[in-house]
Amino acid sequence: MYRSCFKRCIDFFIVFCVLLVIWPILVIIALGLHFANEGAGAFFTQERPGRDGKIFKVIKFKSMTDERDPMGNLLSDEKRLTKIGKFIRMTSLDELPQLINVLKGDMSLIGPRPLLPQYLPLYSKEQARRHDIRPGITGWAQVNGRNNISWKRKLELDVWYVDHLSFALDIKILVWTIKKVIKRDGVSKKGMVTTEFFDGNN
Repeated sequence: MYRSCFKRCIDFFIVFCVLLVIWPILVIIALGLHFANEGAGAFFTQERPGRDGKIFKVIKFKSMTDERDPMGNLLSDEKRLTKIGKFIRMTSLDELPQLINVLKGDMSLIGPRPLLPQYLPLYSKEQARRHDIRPGITGWAQVNGRNNISWKRKLELDVWYVDHLSFALDIKILVWTIKKVIKRDGVSKKGMVTTEFFDGNN
């Protein structure tokens, strides 16, 4: 019952109430990014697979500029990451616009993180089961290593969550997520600004 109905209702209610409270913070962050990103905008959308692999557009704060080299190629992520962009990544504030995705029903507060569409054909049949439920802003893999664990382990944890989804587990993940954010734990692997790509083997 929780999986099929209550989870969605609880998501909507919580997110609606949270947005009523934090909207001024979202406006301040958006304004800061607008100027820091040198005209590149404060938001960006990216296609991600949701429940049953259905593609939707995830919304995030834009933490990088669109600076390019003389050949027109984007500079490295590390060079384009602004100071305020680095801060919102470390504090996970860049994820806040995804609350809108939760309201729309594209996502849940808790579930497997929505990854890139090009990974879909790389999953094994077992790994693909992560798409049996809505993706989440945070999830079991995020509180058990986040970006400091291998892709294989991360996907195993996603499938484990699908099989053990419950209200009690979601509360546990929510509490652990808050602790992780406060400690800024596991945001990225050492020496990397963004997560390494999944190739089906790592």
